[in-house]
Amino acid sequence: MKATADPRIIAELWEVICDRADHPKEGSYTTRLFTDEKGIDKVLEKVGEESTEFILAVKNGVPGRTASEAADLLFHVLVALRAAGVDLADVMDELEHRRK
Repeated sequence: MKATADPRIIAELWEVICDRADHPKEGSYTTRLFTDEKGIDKVLEKVGEESTEFILAVKNGVPGRTASEAADLLFHVLVALRAAGVDLADVMDELEHRRK
């Protein structure tokens, strides 16, 4: 399996998500997720939707679609973490702890 992409993209994405949460930007999809009248339920709905789409892509054996849906799912999980007040560093620490 190749791993040529820079993992720092997750940290950069996290920074953008946090910035949109702290400084809403008109026209931003991320801002719309944070400011939706449903509150955190909106982003959780998206996590559920993207989870289902990811599962179907994997089950149907479509690698390109699987990668795309995985990216969507990761993005929405990150937004949900921020909306829940959980820092990405805490998740990374937990993953590091589990690796040992």
